[in-house]
Amino acid sequence: MRTALSSVLRAPKTKGLSLSRRALTVQAQHLNTPLADVDPEIAKIIEGEKGRQRRCINLIASENFASKAVMECTGSIMTNKYSEGYPGARYYGGNEFIDQAEALCIKRALNTFRLNEEEWGVNVQTLSGSPANFQFFTAVLEPHSRIMGLDLPHGGHLSHGYEIANKKVSMVSKYFESMAYRLDEETGLIDYEELEKFATRFRPKVLIAGASAYARLYDYARMRQIADSVGAILLADMAHISGLVAAGVVPSPFDHCHAVTTTTHKSLRGPRGAMIFWRKGVKSVDKKTGQNIMYDFDDKINAAVFPGLQGGPHNHTITALATALKMAGSPEFKEYQLQVLKNSQAMGEALVKKGFTLVSGGTDNHLLLLDLRNKGINGNKGEFICEQASIVMNKNTVPGDKSAITPSGLRVGAPGMTSRGLVEDDFRKIGDFIARAIDIGVEVQKQTGPKLKDWKKGLDPPPADLVALKAEVEAFASSFDTVGF
Repeated sequence: MRTALSSVLRAPKTKGLSLSRRALTVQAQHLNTPLADVDPEIAKIIEGEKGRQRRCINLIASENFASKAVMECTGSIMTNKYSEGYPGARYYGGNEFIDQAEALCIKRALNTFRLNEEEWGVNVQTLSGSPANFQFFTAVLEPHSRIMGLDLPHGGHLSHGYEIANKKVSMVSKYFESMAYRLDEETGLIDYEELEKFATRFRPKVLIAGASAYARLYDYARMRQIADSVGAILLADMAHISGLVAAGVVPSPFDHCHAVTTTTHKSLRGPRGAMIFWRKGVKSVDKKTGQNIMYDFDDKINAAVFPGLQGGPHNHTITALATALKMAGSPEFKEYQLQVLKNSQAMGEALVKKGFTLVSGGTDNHLLLLDLRNKGINGNKGEFICEQASIVMNKNTVPGDKSAITPSGLRVGAPGMTSRGLVEDDFRKIGDFIARAIDIGVEVQKQTGPKLKDWKKGLDPPPADLVALKAEVEAFASSFDTVGF
């Protein structure tokens, strides 16, 4: 069967308009035709994802729901322009409005985090969090220089140099030498004394304060003291908490760190992008000469992003980020972030009442890390059974785990559902939903044994209590407003 487009291309000449001219019109190429007509298969998939977002409880700590305004920017004509270079210094013409958008994004990035442009710089072109970290390392380090970050199984991030025996999992660990610091397994808190001991021996050039599954806050002052003692640059990766920092509801890494990286699509509730911030101005004074020693991050970081590791920037994302940053400066955004903290704590309290163990005993930010070992079920099964009940979260390692393939924990976050308007009582109810789902998984395991394959067979068909829970969860989630559609 011929498609509509092929039919047009094979249509006969009409009223003197040549076939070639006819074929090249915008209308004939379907360039302004709606997606549902051009590609109904993809349109159906998107509508399916809308339905999933509406009916599911989304607790992925690294996700959020971008506003309609942000999505209008990401789907705008700003995607059409090639703009290698920086505002006022592009390799292509026609960038008048692109320059305006990027310059405004830079200005808003500094304003949102209460930074002075004389003291801080920012690059808004970097595409996402892991590339941002690699670009920073590339800018300030020589190959095989030493870096030190939180161990991945203890809540760190891949891009901070994770490796295992005989395998460089992150390419960061291939090009740089990494050593991890860890949590105290008894308390679930960062062991700063051990961190300092190893930093003194390892002498990293970059010390990283940042995590992807840590429910507490960093002591940035202590991290800076350790960094200074070994001559290291202190980098904060605030990807998870950038929205909380923007709202001023948690301590800011900018008070103590030399540089800060962040994604923009998590608690900041922007498009899928990233930023790199760095200090400018006077670094110190030479004791012998009295001359000022200046920070030299500017050119190094910008050159590492472009042309070092990227080509043309994603202008639609930068434009959307400018809008997200404007929204992040509003009083409503601060109220939202305060509610995120309240909701995270309320959910944690509800889960503790149901007999769950929280790594570190609670939370100071937007997420919880559940340790399921006392429940007798692992994180793989926990994630799966919750998703069968339309409760979406992710499996995660906890301190003491021997394998990242079969971790013992679940990472549970509050930003997404708080964006949809949920408050403390709603999150307490979510805690009850999670407990019921895990209990069902435990009961099935008693019948099938511990093997994952057998356990999943025991859920096919799903037991009646799981079917009932899913219906209750979907009715609950669907009663709240969606974001962006």
